[in-house]
Amino acid sequence: MFAHIIDVVDSFLWGWPLIILLFGTHIFMTIRTGFIQKHTFKAIKLSVTRDKDAAGDVSQFGALTTALSSTIGTGNIIGVGTAIAMGGPGAVLWMWLTGIFGIATKYSETLIAVKYRVKSEDGSMIGGAMYALERGLKMKWLGIVFAFLAAVCAFGIGCTVQANAVTANITQNISISPWIIAVILTILVGLVIIGGIQIITRVSTILVPFMAVFYFLGCLVILIMNRDVLGQAVSTILTSAFTARALGGGFIGSTVMMACRYGFARGLFSNESGMGSAPLVAAAAQTRNSKRQALVSMTGTFWDTVIICLMTGLVLVSCIIKYPQIDGLSGNGAELTSHAFGMIPYIGLPILIVGLVTFAFSTILGWYYYGERCAIYLFGERVKWVYKILWVIGVFVGSIVELNLIWNIADLLNGLMAIPNIIAVLLLSNVIARETKKYKGIHLNDKDMTEIPVIKNAKAGVLSAKKQ
Repeated sequence: MFAHIIDVVDSFLWGWPLIILLFGTHIFMTIRTGFIQKHTFKAIKLSVTRDKDAAGDVSQFGALTTALSSTIGTGNIIGVGTAIAMGGPGAVLWMWLTGIFGIATKYSETLIAVKYRVKSEDGSMIGGAMYALERGLKMKWLGIVFAFLAAVCAFGIGCTVQANAVTANITQNISISPWIIAVILTILVGLVIIGGIQIITRVSTILVPFMAVFYFLGCLVILIMNRDVLGQAVSTILTSAFTARALGGGFIGSTVMMACRYGFARGLFSNESGMGSAPLVAAAAQTRNSKRQALVSMTGTFWDTVIICLMTGLVLVSCIIKYPQIDGLSGNGAELTSHAFGMIPYIGLPILIVGLVTFAFSTILGWYYYGERCAIYLFGERVKWVYKILWVIGVFVGSIVELNLIWNIADLLNGLMAIPNIIAVLLLSNVIARETKKYKGIHLNDKDMTEIPVIKNAKAGVLSAKKQ
């Protein structure tokens, strides 16, 4: 009964209303920022340029890789497979378009997160949608709603789901007990998150570039091997995005609405543009003004969806076309992905296993930081160790328990979490447009002289502070 209710609400939420809200925001902010996507390659250059003479806790590249550690996850592999399984091959195009236009939304949400960030008494930078809502719009209540949803959502999208994906994939392809995997994964996660943002960032700066390059090159090799059907795969994706796909040919029946719904849902699950998650760590970056870090952060959507999700989509569709025996497995995203990669001799499964394990592990780390920041906003610093313990328990439980329902709950919470963040972006669009013009060209190196306020009730948290 409960699962049915979640499914119904999830289907309604991810119907046309949220699709219009998200994609509409992507297009609107693309216009308001003067098509900020045109600066993507300049932003990539900035991402590897250390802004030493700036306030912040971690480097811009460190903040980017930490954000990427959460966005480059199972959404890039299993999520794409689920989108294709449930929405047909046309879902790949909608995921890709979500990434292209979502770059502007990722830029916008990061800009306001950095602009309205605050400094705790110990000197660390704190920011995110809750502070933009509280300080920029005087809507603290909505900031509390966002923080609560993010703190809870993290346990689904960033913890149990990722841990379960690691266990399921390894046990499906290698004969290892789920309990052994659960123990090893739990210990590794615990060792990293104990060190806080500095250790999480350090691990991410090493792990993220390796896993992304490894997976990209692996997919490229598969696409070269499938070059005889690559043109047909591209054609199938394009035509299926705008016409209903008939049953057969390796795909279940799907409509344009289904392609849109699952393309957008898995696109957001993957790149998180509009969700307000990445700005939580971007606010801690060493940057001299809000636009610089916003440019750096928007490259995360480019790498995640425009490149990696597209590569995965092409690999899956080309494999399904080339190997008809995959037909009938397309009702399950995880099985579809595993069997598609498994058709490639020697390298297919190693690429999938290594990619999935590293992607999921890094996502667990990145989302821990997001959830912790939001929990601290609500309850103060004293909740930090409680959250760490609960997170480690979540990793262990997620590794050994079936979580089919959690995927739907994660989709639902993603949508709910995005709403207050999108409200902040839209209502502060004038500020975003003004800041974008202010730091144009050579002024991009100008230092923002606005004084960053120091919050003195960080230990109490906003909910506890009300009682004092």
